[in-house]
This record gives sequence, structure tokens and C-alpha cells, in this order.
Amino acid sequence: MSASLPATDLSAASLLRLIWLASPALPVGGFSYSEGLEAAIESDRITSEAGTADWLSDQLHLSQARADLPALAQAIVSWREGDLARAAALNAWVLHTRESSELRLQTEQMGRSLTDWLRNQYADAPHAQPRITALAGMNPSYPIAFALACALAEVPAREALMAAAFGWAENMVQAAIKAVPLGQSAGQRILARLAREIPTAAEHALTLGDDQRQSFTPMLAILSAQHEAQYSRLFRS
Repeated sequence: MSASLPATDLSAASLLRLIWLASPALPVGGFSYSEGLEAAIESDRITSEAGTADWLSDQLHLSQARADLPALAQAIVSWREGDLARAAALNAWVLHTRESSELRLQTEQMGRSLTDWLRNQYADAPHAQPRITALAGMNPSYPIAFALACALAEVPAREALMAAAFGWAENMVQAAIKAVPLGQSAGQRILARLAREIPTAAEHALTLGDDQRQSFTPMLAILSAQHEAQYSRLFRS
């Protein structure tokens, strides 16, 4: 499953900043979460490469593409236009749609870490500081913080969504490699499948307005709640 997206002019500086934002090396702690995957493995819902690939594909299209990615795209516009009230409303929506305590804590922790990173990166950029201060004051979720990072880097929304989705996919595949467990080659095959599907997910997310965004993944919520009390865990979610 793939989509042909039109080319977008992206400066070298913006492209490199986007690659940096999508990197697992970004110090926001994404590597420490599995977003219910570990609980799915513990309950034998996921036991193989094929099962892992299907699970993550479903999560990409049913969760990321319908909730966080469209919120991220809309928040980029808000930050660019200086519409702080709109950015705060989108942030509140993200926080209210976390269906377990650990998923809420995850987006809050990653949002705060990315806000701190932005504050350091743009310490000598007076034009950026009011928006970073506004972000810090709204208990930032990760998608809304990522949106500000992309707005400051002058990254188009479509490319921002694909980078965010790929960063998510890379963290999730690494979690699966450790927890299923899987070999590195299996992980790369899963990542290749997700990379083929990400353009379609991003294109769908860009079409959604406020009335179409949704966060409805009941099994993921159940597994996340179970993970909070799981006896032995590698990951924080």
C-alpha cells in the first residue's frame, strides 16, 4: 500500500533538521516505550515477524493516521500563524485522547523533553522563544511539540508527517526486536513494509479536520492498562 505524493521544495537546512527530528538519537526517550506492544507480546497476541508487522501496520493506520498525525499537521499551521489558542486546543485534544495513564505520561514526558531541546536549539533565536515559552506553558504533548519543531525548521506538513511516522516506526520496530524477540533482518523487513505504507497514512491524515480526527483503539487501551501492572517489563508503555 503506497501513495504518490507530489514533490515539495525543501531546503538543505530544513531537510537536515527534519532528519534530526526523526532520529531515534533525538534525546526525547522514544526508545523506552512500546505503546502496548510489550503487553501484546506478553499475552501471546504477537509471537512472530508477520504478527509484529501486521500489528504495527494496524497501529499506523488506525491510530497514528487518525489521531496524532492529523493533530500534528493542524498544529504546524497554528504555530506558523501564531495561533496559540488553536495550538493549545490541539494539545488538549491529544492529552485527553490518551486512554491509559502510561500513554498519557509518555506523550507528556516526550513533549517536555522535546520542548527542552527546542529551548536549547533556539536559545539565540528571539523570534522562536515566545512560541517555545507558550508550548512549555501548555503541558506539551509530543505531537504538538514536534509540530512546533517542524514549524521553526520551515518543514512542510506532508514531510513532517512522514518523518514523524517513520521515527515512530523505527522506535516500535526496535522495541519488537528486543521484546518478541526478532533478528535485525526481520526488523528491517518490518520497517520496509511500514515505510511503504507511511505515505498513505500521511496523505490520509492531511485530509482530516477536527470532526474527522479520532482516537478509538480499544484493544490498545486495554493492553496498555494491563501493561501498567505487568509483572516484568522492559518498556515504560
